Amino acid sequence: MQRRGGKRIRMDEPPPPEYENPMTPMTPMDGSGGDLQEPYTPYNPYSNQPSTPLHSGTDMYGDQYGESSGSNHFQPQPVQNQYEQQQLYEQPHFDQQQQALASYDQTYEQPPTPVRPRVTRARLRAAAASSSGVNPTPSNAPTRRLVPLIEEPKKRRPGKKLVSELLSDDENCLYFIIRQGRVSLQVIVDDWIENYKVNRDAALLSLMQFFINSSGCKGKITPFMQASMEHATIIRKMTEEFDEESGEYPLIMTGQTWKKFRTNFCDFVQILVKQCQYSIIYDQYLMDNIISLLTGLSDSQVRAFRHTATLAAMKLMTALVDVALTVSVNLDNTQRQYEAERQKARDKRASDRLESLMMKRQELEENMDEIKNMLTYMFKSVFVHRYRDTLPEIRAICMAEIGVWMKKFHQNFLDDSYLKYIGWTLHDKVGEVRLKCLQALQPLYASEELKGKLELFTSKFKDRIVSMTLDKEYDVAVQAVKLVISILKHHRDILTDKDCEHVYELVYSSHRAVAQAAGEFLNERLFVPDEEAVAGIRTKRGKKRLPNTPLIRDLLHEHGAYLVDSLIESNEMMKDWECMTDLLLEEPGPSEEALDDRQETSLIEIMVCCIKQAATGEPPVGRGPTRKILSAKELKQVQDDKTRLTEHFIQTLPLLLDKYRADPEKLANLLAIPQYFDLDIYTTSRQESNLDFLLKKIISIVEKLHDTEVLETCAKTLEQLCTEGNAIYTRCDVARSTLIDMIVNKYKEAVDEWRSLIEGEETPDEDETFNVVHSLKKVSIFSQCHNLGHWNIWESIYKDIVEAKDGNKSLPEEAVKYCICACFFGILWDLRHLEELMESGSNGTQELASLKHNLNNFMEAMKEMLLLGPSQVYKEELANAPVVLSSTAEDGEIEVRISAYIVICDILVMFCDQLASNPHLVDLVYYADRNLQIILNDFIQSYVFVMEDDDEQDEHSKIEELHKRRNFLASFCKLIVYNVIPTKVACDIFKHYVKYYNDYGDIIKATLGKAREINKTNCARTMALSLTLLFKDLQRDGIRVNRQSEEFISLKELAKRFALSFGLDAVKNREAITALHREGILFSVNPLENIEDPTGPPPNLPFLEILTEFTNKLLKQDKRVVLTFLDRRITAGMPSSRGEDWQPLLMYRNSLVHGETDQPPVTSKRAYGRKKKEAVEEEEGVVEEAEDQTSDQEFVSGLQVKVTPHRPAPRRYPKKRLHSPLPAEVAVPLSHLAISANEGSSETNSSELSGQGSSWLMEALKSLPEEVEDPSRL
Repeated sequence: MQRRGGKRIRMDEPPPPEYENPMTPMTPMDGSGGDLQEPYTPYNPYSNQPSTPLHSGTDMYGDQYGESSGSNHFQPQPVQNQYEQQQLYEQPHFDQQQQALASYDQTYEQPPTPVRPRVTRARLRAAAASSSGVNPTPSNAPTRRLVPLIEEPKKRRPGKKLVSELLSDDENCLYFIIRQGRVSLQVIVDDWIENYKVNRDAALLSLMQFFINSSGCKGKITPFMQASMEHATIIRKMTEEFDEESGEYPLIMTGQTWKKFRTNFCDFVQILVKQCQYSIIYDQYLMDNIISLLTGLSDSQVRAFRHTATLAAMKLMTALVDVALTVSVNLDNTQRQYEAERQKARDKRASDRLESLMMKRQELEENMDEIKNMLTYMFKSVFVHRYRDTLPEIRAICMAEIGVWMKKFHQNFLDDSYLKYIGWTLHDKVGEVRLKCLQALQPLYASEELKGKLELFTSKFKDRIVSMTLDKEYDVAVQAVKLVISILKHHRDILTDKDCEHVYELVYSSHRAVAQAAGEFLNERLFVPDEEAVAGIRTKRGKKRLPNTPLIRDLLHEHGAYLVDSLIESNEMMKDWECMTDLLLEEPGPSEEALDDRQETSLIEIMVCCIKQAATGEPPVGRGPTRKILSAKELKQVQDDKTRLTEHFIQTLPLLLDKYRADPEKLANLLAIPQYFDLDIYTTSRQESNLDFLLKKIISIVEKLHDTEVLETCAKTLEQLCTEGNAIYTRCDVARSTLIDMIVNKYKEAVDEWRSLIEGEETPDEDETFNVVHSLKKVSIFSQCHNLGHWNIWESIYKDIVEAKDGNKSLPEEAVKYCICACFFGILWDLRHLEELMESGSNGTQELASLKHNLNNFMEAMKEMLLLGPSQVYKEELANAPVVLSSTAEDGEIEVRISAYIVICDILVMFCDQLASNPHLVDLVYYADRNLQIILNDFIQSYVFVMEDDDEQDEHSKIEELHKRRNFLASFCKLIVYNVIPTKVACDIFKHYVKYYNDYGDIIKATLGKAREINKTNCARTMALSLTLLFKDLQRDGIRVNRQSEEFISLKELAKRFALSFGLDAVKNREAITALHREGILFSVNPLENIEDPTGPPPNLPFLEILTEFTNKLLKQDKRVVLTFLDRRITAGMPSSRGEDWQPLLMYRNSLVHGETDQPPVTSKRAYGRKKKEAVEEEEGVVEEAEDQTSDQEFVSGLQVKVTPHRPAPRRYPKKRLHSPLPAEVAVPLSHLAISANEGSSETNSSELSGQGSSWLMEALKSLPEEVEDPSRL
């Protein structure tokens, strides 16, 4: 064979350039480079030595299997005498592995690759016969299947009717039958074989047509084409008839029908080969033609042909591998029978049986050679080119199937010359392809017998596999971790400590599947129970240590929740409660080292996390779905775990609380354990004494400790224990009453002493201040979980708030903050009590009046609290000096304002219009008047939208501050989302969308979406108002707007973001977009006169450039209407000396007339047209009237403070509001316009619109539905 300049294929070379830049044509073209095209050489006969298409018994990369010279796959290397195994692999560079080329759907300039003939065993015999005088088939046969001789049709068995005969002629094709899926594939294949035996040309034609139709091609192969044309010509003709407009074909189409067809397509190919495995596949006709056709199609420029043919060819190879395995088994059996017969005594040996076994063995060997010949040819002709195809689906198919071949037929395919393709493709840029590579390797590493053949591959590609555990595609990362686990099992010495550390850290991954896979790796490498390690180790009092003790000692790390979630489903030690409590309670023995304080804290945290997840089955926050629905098996497992942990901790928890009673951090975790108990076990197992012990411990802890987290946990645990309906409710309720009595009495004593000191004009000392602050703290915390209404302390606490508000006899700011919280929850508890009274049928008139009185007084006090600090409305001089949350001078005052703000937002949500659903509670609905809206907005602007000082705070403090600010913004935005306050109030929020996108972008975007759901038009108007506010900021101090400035460009970016939020449905947003353009135009031309330059444009005219960002959201017919409205407001005038000033107007007009035949109006001599005074006044009156009718309360001109409460109509709520489109008299013209435009009759409508002008728009905008009533009319 002709060699290509001494070039040899080596695995230590860089990857093929065609893989780095995948291309469709992988081989030289016809007529170009023909001198480089090497002829196909017959394959070596089968021998016992290991041989592969690229690795023969004598030379691993023999010349006869070299790749096509026309496709420079590898860089030439010097010829060496012998290649070492260690030089087989070298990790390739894939930085530019898959640069995007032209789409396959486009027309390619290069013709498909010529197909080389496959030399078969029969053709070799024919060549040998030619030397003895027999006329053979020419060795350089055409590059397609041999045209068969005409044979007499064979008769079919009588009495059997084919499935195809049951269908009409149009439905007689294989493609239709298989796509319908109504007939078993086995029956279809049997019928096709019967047809093949009768007329193999017709049967082959139907099979060829099946592959063409499966590609989505409607072309038809005629018998004449089959008999007279080469396959390459047929494919070229089918390409010409291919309909490429849609770009879809069966393999990529969606839907259940096409999904089933893809499965049937693959199964059909494999069943066909299976049914033909004993004779037909060896007849040098069927397989020659099918392989030739699929090879040609797989090299086509048409993606549909290439994709379909590659899938068929790969499945065909998989089916041939199954046949090869069957032949191999039969060959081994025959060989064994032959040896057994030959070793018999001569008188007992049957010579005829020996001869038949010898002939059978020879036939099987020839069949095996033939199958390997087919596999080798298809691998070289299809796989080697398609594994680096530009289409990821094709590359994924190749990787998936080669893994199957290596697993099933490892004698032939599990070789380094094949493994290198998987190793190279591990660097693929598409996650699905990388995933298929890992899935192909997984079963190979899981097999003990195959690990020896993977040593070289593992050593070369181990680093890449380990790095893939950090893959950006989580499915790939999970599979990579599992593969590393298999490598650890069978090649333990290959992984270094650094490799393992990379996987260790993944247990803290936010993706649960990755973390759990990393947990399995930890179990395999570190957490293997060893009973010998704890043999003879006992505690101080002689108790034997459990086997998991050293493992749990090694587990003590931070971030327990994520660590536990990674391991709890794969390692039983995470539920070994006895081992954990023994480490905490039992004193260490002489051969043990005691746990230090940090280790004890970590162990308690991990133990509580295990308890929580075992008892609930829920992953920690940030992992998994927010609401996981457990299966019946999981529910049973959860209940069993809950029972076991309850039985254990009922006895040990009081001991743990007693031991760590002085450590708040440990107590906060331990006190949460009873929240996950099965409380019935207290009575069923007669553990009431331990319950009393636990309750006494809780009371003692609350009395002596003042840590916030400990007190909150105690309150929640006591609430869980006092659940009504449990058998232990009475005991727990008595303990709760005792505890609250103690808290309330201490508060009364402390506050009475404080007030007496203040009245006596004495200054309280530190102890008295400490007592009043922490007694109020306990009252506040327990009021969140328990109703303290029976103790009648609300009035006393509210009195403290009033005194603090007035500045007389004021408590410390921290105490005032606790007073606000206690009063707030007191009002909520009263509301719940009132609802229960109403449900029971009682008359709660007195309670209702008392609650309303308390609510109004409390809200007035909170408003005044909010005004204690700087205000943008009432203190303009401080508007540019926002308050920083970390200010040391006013920390107490800031905390009070924050508490008041949070409480007001929550009360507005709790006492909104939803209470009106109960007629008895209508009087409790609290409306946010304009004054309160301004106060809340002022707080947001002062505390949320502030620029951070990077030098003053560390990173952790910055994160905490940002978290606080996000909560403040979310509290305000939920008032918009729940329709508590008008959408217009959000204009000061929306204007910060771009500037603060990194910090609050997700919150503002969600609010914007919800506001649009409530009312699209009002949301659009709010966007326009946000833009105008920012535009006015650019004009401060009379500065002329610079359209090239960074601020103006940022404003355009905000408008672009707003425009993108409307989506692609222009019809749905038609009304809103029209309203936005109207608002923008009116702002741009108001005032019309330019005071500084009477001949110049209006001062707000540059805003039209901002408005241009929304023009593409207008329908074509609406653009004309808006243009008419614009022209009636201002006439474009652009003197040559002032051209730049009028560019925004011309830009906006051009965007409206884009694609239209309308021409811009002729420029007048004046900057704009002037009208007579009477006409101007008349038009202004019409405009003002229209504006009054189209504006709802959200768009009342000006920001005057109105004390009158804002009372939205019930229809403002999403569940009750009727979405009001344009009225009938306006909706008809809109729909008529849309229909006419679609029907192509836009000329008539254009003239109608021109006649109507802005009057039509004004009528439409006048009829826009009002969202709420004007508060001045209430």
